[in-house]
Amino acid sequence: MPHYRYQAQLASGQVTTGVLSAASATAAAESLRAQGGQILRLSPTSVSTTSLAERLRAINQGGGPSARDVLNFTTQLAVMVRAGIPLRAAIEGIADQMDHIRFRRILTNIREDIEGGKQFSEALARHPKQFSVLYVNMVRASEMSGSFSRMLDRIAAYQAQQLETRSMVIGAMIYPGVIASLAVSVTIFLLTFVLPKFADVFKGKEAAMPWPTKFLMGLSAFMVDWWWAVVLGLIASGVLFALFVRSEPGRWWWDRTKLRIPLFRRMFRALYISRSLHTMGELVNAGVPMLDSLAITGDISGNRMFERLWLTVQASVKQGKKIAHPLGRSSLLPRTVVQMIAAGEESGKLGEVLDEVSAFYSNQLRQTIKTVTSLIEPIMIILMGSIVGFIAMSIILPIFKMSTLVK
Repeated sequence: MPHYRYQAQLASGQVTTGVLSAASATAAAESLRAQGGQILRLSPTSVSTTSLAERLRAINQGGGPSARDVLNFTTQLAVMVRAGIPLRAAIEGIADQMDHIRFRRILTNIREDIEGGKQFSEALARHPKQFSVLYVNMVRASEMSGSFSRMLDRIAAYQAQQLETRSMVIGAMIYPGVIASLAVSVTIFLLTFVLPKFADVFKGKEAAMPWPTKFLMGLSAFMVDWWWAVVLGLIASGVLFALFVRSEPGRWWWDRTKLRIPLFRRMFRALYISRSLHTMGELVNAGVPMLDSLAITGDISGNRMFERLWLTVQASVKQGKKIAHPLGRSSLLPRTVVQMIAAGEESGKLGEVLDEVSAFYSNQLRQTIKTVTSLIEPIMIILMGSIVGFIAMSIILPIFKMSTLVK
């Protein structure tokens, strides 16, 4: 049973605090009032009565719920609400069947907040790591318009598409990462295990060795003697790069670089355009105010360059200008997209236009990922073959040269 920490004022005027067990926040409040107390504060406490097995399972689950968990919750909730099940009962039923311990607690807290008189959007806003600003604002808009179940369907569809897009991009990045790791591993193996075996063969014959062989033998000796320094240097470089990218200047540099990297820039550009326009289209169609929609779009775009663009558009709209006006001065969006947005504003069908454009760029993103993947494969194979071939020729050339001198 949940525990609640309370602060109440007794009839005598004395203020008392403590923890009590109750089925819900409402039941806890009624219990305190029955004792003649005036409630000053009542909130769930971290006291837990879960079993040792549940605690171990929560530890094994690591962090909080994933985006897939939130999507499954949204889909189930939409079905149950559409079937006429009350919101509180629907959330309670989903929480009872939830395998993720931490997410179950979050859903329990949301149900208790609803029982305590809060709106569903308010209860969701207390958990920003799991429910984004977009999620909360779309739910809030549906509460005002009375289209709750349909809005949950739209939210679930949006989350599903974003997950699919993310999976495609990650999948496109995994392949070159695996090939690059394999190339580095083969190179290290040749330098540290194969080349040292030829050191005795070439010893005293340095004058007969071509410069590639001298370079590789020196590099091999350095790797064998100072491998620990190389490992520490790589780890330190990775940590420093990660810290730099997380800093404010690093974030700007990395987001700008992703839009300039050859071969990958088209993919990232299509990703950010699709995500931005899809997010804005969902918010506009949900009835979220335009200024809030632009701020949320910038926050969810995933790139500081696009975030700055949408915040600039927001500032322009505050001055009474149209959305297409500042977009036309930016190079981040193609001119055709700006023209379609302008046409949507003029016709009053901005939401529909944004949906169509975002769908077009989602399809373009899929095609771009296929193109990038197909181009990366031969490039990585040629690169790997060149490295291995260079090492092999550096070993074979001096052997041929020495055999010629012997003859």
